[in-house]
Amino acid sequence: MSSEVLLKVSGLEHRYGKHVGCTDVSFDLYPGEVLGIVGESGAGKSTLLKCLATQIEPTAGTVEYRGRDGVMRDIFALSEAERRLLLRTDWGLVHQNPRDGLRMGVSAGGNVGECLMAVGERHYGQIREQAGHWLQQVEIDLDRIDHMPETFSGGMQQRVQIARNLVTRPRLMFMDEPTGGLDVSVQARLLDLLRRLVGELGLSAIVVTHDLGVVRLLAHRLMVMQAGRVVEHGLTDQVLDDPQHPYSQLLVSSILRV
Repeated sequence: MSSEVLLKVSGLEHRYGKHVGCTDVSFDLYPGEVLGIVGESGAGKSTLLKCLATQIEPTAGTVEYRGRDGVMRDIFALSEAERRLLLRTDWGLVHQNPRDGLRMGVSAGGNVGECLMAVGERHYGQIREQAGHWLQQVEIDLDRIDHMPETFSGGMQQRVQIARNLVTRPRLMFMDEPTGGLDVSVQARLLDLLRRLVGELGLSAIVVTHDLGVVRLLAHRLMVMQAGRVVEHGLTDQVLDDPQHPYSQLLVSSILRV
């Protein structure tokens, strides 16, 4: 991993009226690093992810990102067009429900290929070739390239969504409960796939989940959130094997009791 910070979050806060979604969140993310964010429903992890991915604007604080030119910029000081370009090129967003990240009326290959068109690719043959390559990367047979997402299982739809995100070779992926709602056997296969791709591509990623097994497999570092605040932050194995905060201890022990 590079020693240069890729994403710098300082004092981030978002409020829904008087309700605190997240507050006083600060961390650095480095190239090639995966950060897991865990906590029960309502802990603030999804609000935090939406702020980081520019889906909502923070009430306070800053999010700075180092572009391919090496310059750190406050993403909320960028124009709307600059943010959209960032989301199409440098960033990817994997939704819990793949239907939120796919165009269900477009074929699997079309879903992947149109992301290339959005960044200026125009040669149909090359677009189709790249779409096929990335579908194969996520273990979808090439003969399914023209099939509609409706004909795929939930796990396959999630893999198409991942291919759609990876085709532009982003540097940072945001993942919101990437294995949520899938059968255990499908979850295991998808996690193995994500771990392989993150490692091979040198991706940085922020993974929000309530599943400690997911972060154990994917994340280098772990943040535990409770009531909108980060209550513990450290190396994943350290936090899971020797949690210091009472809430972290409760989370880990609840899993061990299952």
